[in-house]
Parts: sequence; C-alpha cells; structure tokens
Amino acid sequence: MKKILLLILIVLVGINFTACKPEFASPISDGDYTSGNADFSKYVAVGNSLTAGYTNGTLYKSGQSNSFPSMLAERMQLAGGGAFTQPYLDDDTKDIGGMVLAGNPILTPKFIINASSGGPEPINDVPTMDVTNIHPGPYNNMGVPGAKVFHLAAAGYGNVANLALGAANPYYVRMASAPNTPVIQDAAGQNPTFFTLWIGNNDVLSFATSGGVGVNQTGNMDPSTYGPNDITDPTVFGAVYSQLLDAMTANGAKGVVATIPDVSSIPFFTTIPYAPIPMTDQNTVDALNAAYLQYNQGLQLALANGLITAAEASKRTITFALGANALVIEDEYLTDLSGLGLPSIRQTNADDLVPLTAKAIIGTPDPNNPQLINGVTKPLEDQWVLVKEEINMVRTAATAYNATITQLAAAKDLPVADMAATMQQMSQGLATEDGSIYTADYFNGDNLDNLVFGLDGVHPTPRGYAIIANKFIEIINKEYKSNLPLVVPATYPTFDILSSN
Repeated sequence: MKKILLLILIVLVGINFTACKPEFASPISDGDYTSGNADFSKYVAVGNSLTAGYTNGTLYKSGQSNSFPSMLAERMQLAGGGAFTQPYLDDDTKDIGGMVLAGNPILTPKFIINASSGGPEPINDVPTMDVTNIHPGPYNNMGVPGAKVFHLAAAGYGNVANLALGAANPYYVRMASAPNTPVIQDAAGQNPTFFTLWIGNNDVLSFATSGGVGVNQTGNMDPSTYGPNDITDPTVFGAVYSQLLDAMTANGAKGVVATIPDVSSIPFFTTIPYAPIPMTDQNTVDALNAAYLQYNQGLQLALANGLITAAEASKRTITFALGANALVIEDEYLTDLSGLGLPSIRQTNADDLVPLTAKAIIGTPDPNNPQLINGVTKPLEDQWVLVKEEINMVRTAATAYNATITQLAAAKDLPVADMAATMQQMSQGLATEDGSIYTADYFNGDNLDNLVFGLDGVHPTPRGYAIIANKFIEIINKEYKSNLPLVVPATYPTFDILSSN
C-alpha cells in the first residue's frame, strides 16, 4: 500500500525560490493620449476578487497594487483620468494577507511554493490585519473578494455584527463607508464618469470549488435563503444585475461590463488528472481487484434484474491495473442500489474534474481507519470531485448569466468585454504582443515566470491581470475612440513567493 501513497500530482524538484520578486512599473511610451468620447476623470471599478487584485489565495497589498483596475487607471491618467484609490491592507507590513477578528484568524494568508513538499501551501505566518481596523471608503476600486451579484446590493454586507451570521464580508467591513451601506451605493454614490463591472463568477465558483457541495437554487427567488456554496438563480442574477447597471449609469456614466469565465477551465480543476493513482506492483493490483470483486458482482446482479443499464454497470465497475489509475469516489447521481447493499461509488473518468484541494487527501490513510486509503480503498466524498452533472449545472448557470449580461449591456449601449473567452485563452496558453508566451500549465517546472494563474489555481498572477487589463483597454479604445496604451505583461511579477527553506 505504501506505493499507492507515491502520487504523481504536483512535483517541483530542484526549484528553489528566494526572496520576494520586486514590483515592476509598467513602462509607458510617450504619446498624445486622448479619452475619445469617454470621460476618465472618475473611474470606479465594481466586482469581486478578480477586480480587487486577489492572487495566491488571498488579498494583500502588493497584489492589490497590481489589480487590473489599477493598471487601467494608470493608463486613463494619461488621458484625463483622476486619482484611483484602493482599500489597501496597509497595516499588514509583512504583506502576507489574511485577517483576524478578536485575535482569531478568519482569513488565511497567501500561498507560497514549498519546494521541499512539492507544491503550494499557506505561508507559515500569522495575519496582522484586524477586520475591525476600519478604513472607510468609498474607494475607486470596489472589488470585494467573495461577493456574489446579490451581495453588491445587500444592506449590512459591511456590518461586522453580521459576520457571525454569514451576512457580511470581512473585506467589505473594512472598506464600507458605513456598516449598512450596500456596495453598489458606495460605488454609484461617487458619481463615476466611467466604470467597469465584472461580477458573477462567484455565483457558480463557490459551488464548483466545493466539489458541488451546495444547492442549485434555480427556481428559488429568495437569495436570503441561499447557502454560501449555492448556485444563484439566473432570474435573481438578472434582476440584481439590472439594478447594478441602473445605479452605475444613473448620472450618464459610460463603461464596460464583462462576461464571466467557465470556471471548470481554470488550473484549480485541470492540475490533478482524473487518474492520479500510480500502480507499479501487481500484487497490490490483484489485492485491490479482489477487494472490489463482491461489489462488481453485485452490479452484475443489479444489471440482470433490470435495476441499472449496461452503461451504468460498466461506469460503476471498479478495476485497477498497472499504470495510472482513476480514483474511487462517491457519486450521488448513480442509481440507488442500497437495497442490494451496494454503495453509490465508481471510479473517476474524463468527464470528472478533481479540485486542486484534493491533493491534500488523495492517497492518504483514513484517519478513522489507517488501513483504508482515500481514493483507493476508501471512496472520496462528494466535496473532492466535481462530477459531470455538477459541471453541467455550473455551465448552464454561467451561460444564462452571460446571456443576461450581454442583453442588459446592449440595452444600456455598453460594450461587453468577453472575459469568458479571454480566460479560456489564458487557461490554454497564449502569446502577447511583446512576444511572450503565457501558459496555465500549472507547475510543470518550466517557465514559471510566465504563468498566468497564481498559486490558488483560480486567480490570475499580476501578469495574468495585465492580460485582462489589456482586453479592457482594447475594447475601451475600440468603442470609445480613445487611444490608451496597452500594458506590458512581462513587466509585472508573477508569483510573490518566499522561500520556505
């Protein structure tokens, strides 16, 4: 069984990172820059973690300084743009992120690469930022990590008293102009002349990253009854999104809205293969197949009695062989055969996605019974795999959200940045105008400087955010006849990493 524990997941051999990489100022060539028919004097960015500059698993000051809105604002200032403020975690002198409440950590600090253990992990340090250390806004960057669309319109989302109820957000608690002022009121109340709105990915992302541990709330019009990992009903999404656009354009502001990406394409779901269990010993293979023989025979009995189809019997049959093997998982979408004493288990296949968080448990002994190995002789629970049915729920909701975003934007004569396509390109790898080749091939050991996704597998690196900023700039220049210069991704850092040696 020891050989089963030798999983080939994320290996960083011989890579030894030292010190933090410096921040780079993106060079801007001389030129006569104009705003076209836009007015950049008061730019306000509204959104979630992707707007805030969240990276490497948390929000911290040097990440915030490389948010895509900050990059945009820098370019806008060449064409009449004004000051751009952000809710920096400025008393976190260690620049590690995370937060505490009453001395207790409630948000973890950033990830680093630990070369000795072979992957990303939270830095071994303690956050110093207290949620109650209020820095009231409003700010030009109104990106609130973790916010779903309906959170932006919710009163009390910045009230520290609501944290225990799950009805407030610690990031917004720090930055709200008043505890019960909604995010959108703080944003629109600044009378922006230009805005970006990129919201909606958390309305499916939390369901996906939890392995589908949540509820698809399609048909439920009351978001106050939703759990933290639930999928937002598309009608609720559309109604609130319409309110957000009405608020941001009430005084004639122009802007750009953005579609949300296919969350299943990010490295969080593509790093661990569906068959990550290496088998090199025939005796182990034979022992495992013998252990599942009775279960497989039960499936044939169910098939003979018409309880399942041949296709399902094949899907549920568990076999091991020399080489790479699939994981054994629970699957609530299988036919219930408990009457025959058969659990709803099977092995993963190419239609399944294994979250990056599963790295911590795959191939490890069950703490309640060390003789059982997670994912091999003990099926992984629902939270550790996103199955096909759950992936379809996520994609169906996201497709509906994007259709609503496009439709509502057209009604307001606002251009749409297709960030769904952009982040799909980022996940597949792309070349930029400066000749760099960027990739999302998460921790392959080569060309780490050009990775566009950070250590959490979800959020971009600063270079990834630079690519996103350029997509916004391109559509702003096209639709508003401005000529803002593009940023140069290669002049921004990738990982802000400390050595753990």
